[in-house]
Amino acid sequence: MQKKSIADAQFFFLSRGLWLIFLELTFVNFGLWFDIHFHSILLQVISAIGGSFFILGLLIRLPIKVLGTLGISIIALHNLLPPVIKADSRIVQSLYTIFLRPGLLIQTPHFLMVSSYPVIPWLGIFLVGFFGANFYTKLPAIKRSKSFLLTGLSLLGAFVIIRFSNIYGDPFPWAKQHTPFFTFLSFMNVQKYAPSLCFILLMLGIMMLFLSAAEKLISNRFTNIISTYGSVPMFYYLLHWYLLHLILLIVIILKGFTLYDIKPGPFDFGRPLSAGLPLLYVYGIWLLVVIILYPFCKWYAAYKAANKQHKWLSYL
Repeated sequence: MQKKSIADAQFFFLSRGLWLIFLELTFVNFGLWFDIHFHSILLQVISAIGGSFFILGLLIRLPIKVLGTLGISIIALHNLLPPVIKADSRIVQSLYTIFLRPGLLIQTPHFLMVSSYPVIPWLGIFLVGFFGANFYTKLPAIKRSKSFLLTGLSLLGAFVIIRFSNIYGDPFPWAKQHTPFFTFLSFMNVQKYAPSLCFILLMLGIMMLFLSAAEKLISNRFTNIISTYGSVPMFYYLLHWYLLHLILLIVIILKGFTLYDIKPGPFDFGRPLSAGLPLLYVYGIWLLVVIILYPFCKWYAAYKAANKQHKWLSYL
């Protein structure tokens, strides 16, 4: 990679990282709580991606194989670290929570900050993906599909072996239950926060199988619809929080509450506790949100494609 292209890539990753962290702290959290005073701040997937972008920007001048090795090492070894760290310094504890293990950062009667997606475990996945993209994009479609398939099967095989051993790879061992089905659920119940080795092997393995199948798909109306969402992921992500919260307010009113029953604060989480819905209704609302946002995503994807000269559009 030439010096100019390295500098461009570094600026891209650093700027995108800071932008995503800013979005998490502002637009995403306001969409979550509709609280202008920001009594609650939840650091989740966008800040983890932003942090990973920023760190990759700092490391981009390293050889691609070193980045890949670092990513694999993080994935394989981070489960050796304890779930919490006891230190005299509050700063050290906070850094451990932000970068390595989820938990409370700040808790007062009027403010709550939680880190649910610690950066370093997700950085491992990020670095492996960066390395893998450099490899897979050089392959023709037929070989790429086969490579995805073999990689996916290998990852799933490694998941089964490591998970079955019950020695390492996830902080929660599986156990035999009263029926085979519940034993299977125990086996598959792996930790996402922070993502364990078993979780990563399982999810990346399944993802690789989907990528292998996707290489063979023929473009049709369904794939075009899916691609529309994929072409504007941040636009969809931001809008879906606001639409979901508006639906939440409607549900609250329909269940006999008023907006005055929503008491802003770090322990109220944006709704009365008894204003929830059964799981089946939640799935229905999820599908409704996906359908409602499709025309907006289609419009923005077309607008973005027709106005590539506006660099700011790449940030949304």
